[in-house]
Amino acid sequence: MSRTEFATAKRIVIKIGSSLLTKGGRGLDKISIAAWVAQMSALKAQGIDVVLVSSGSVAEGMSRLGLKTRPTTLHELQAAAAVGQMGLVRVFDDNFQQHGLHAAQVLLTHDDLSDRQRYLNARSTLLTLIDFGVIPVINENDTVATEEIRFGDNDTLAALVANLVEADLLIILTDQQGLFTADPSVYPEAELISAISVNDARLEKMAGGSRSGLGRGGMTTKVRAARLAARSGAGTIIAAGTVNDVINTVMQGHELGTYIIPDIAPLIARKRWLAGQLQVKGHVVIDAGAVNVLRNEGKSLLAVGVKTLSGTFQRGELVSCIDEAGIEIARGLINYDYNDANLIIGKSSTLFESILGYANDEELIHRDNMVLM
Repeated sequence: MSRTEFATAKRIVIKIGSSLLTKGGRGLDKISIAAWVAQMSALKAQGIDVVLVSSGSVAEGMSRLGLKTRPTTLHELQAAAAVGQMGLVRVFDDNFQQHGLHAAQVLLTHDDLSDRQRYLNARSTLLTLIDFGVIPVINENDTVATEEIRFGDNDTLAALVANLVEADLLIILTDQQGLFTADPSVYPEAELISAISVNDARLEKMAGGSRSGLGRGGMTTKVRAARLAARSGAGTIIAAGTVNDVINTVMQGHELGTYIIPDIAPLIARKRWLAGQLQVKGHVVIDAGAVNVLRNEGKSLLAVGVKTLSGTFQRGELVSCIDEAGIEIARGLINYDYNDANLIIGKSSTLFESILGYANDEELIHRDNMVLM
């Protein structure tokens, strides 16, 4: 999809960052929120499905509680999120109501999307809300999420939601203009990148950390989000949310922000789910022959091509397949737990029963349960 085709999008996901929503941590920016809601409502009136991913619960909670710096302990963060979420929900609901629209609060943790059944349930709920004409307002469930199950940033959450609902476009509104050739605060001659392929190696060099200190993301997380979104064929726009009429300007195809072009074939639904999982339970080091089989022949991973294992995974859990140089080649659901897999690596499948006393599958990871990275 080119910029000129944005107007034909049927479904978009919009993510708004903490710094924008809370005026840099001074409390909810109700004027800007009203403006963004008006633009989203206009898109909805044009027949475009809109899903909103909202940061800001912790930042708003900090403002309400009079906290000057972001809490560092988990229970303090969760308490701030619980307080702040009240304000976020109220202001979005009030504004959408003014345009004759209903909003729905949806709180997600990584566990909700890492379990296949819960993933499908979340997808069904979101699609039903969309069918009802409701605007889902999604946030990470900071109040109950632990470090082990959190997304880490709402850019990643937005990308996974784009995968979940098969959006055409992900718009990330931030306090920066987009991606630059270098850090513009250090190099004044740095230029804004108007468009770049998601596969372009320069992306990593353009990414930096969070400047505001309010959110957990920076340009690095936005680049990662764009790569995740691309797995369902969605392009990503990173633009300054402070620009007047920013959402409509983007949707009209104007040169605003940075457009990260997907440039890869969309994955089928199951493999899109696999690619989106961030909680890898172990690593499987594979030899050069196995790398070739996976990449070029589209086959399953056999135990004979595995050199070593690491992790504490159980049967059916997600593991990462890496080559001997440490580069991730694929990830997939393994057919044996760590202890049994460790006994059969490097061996032919014909020996599994004599070694283990049983044989679940010939493959260590079946191709249908694997995605190339």
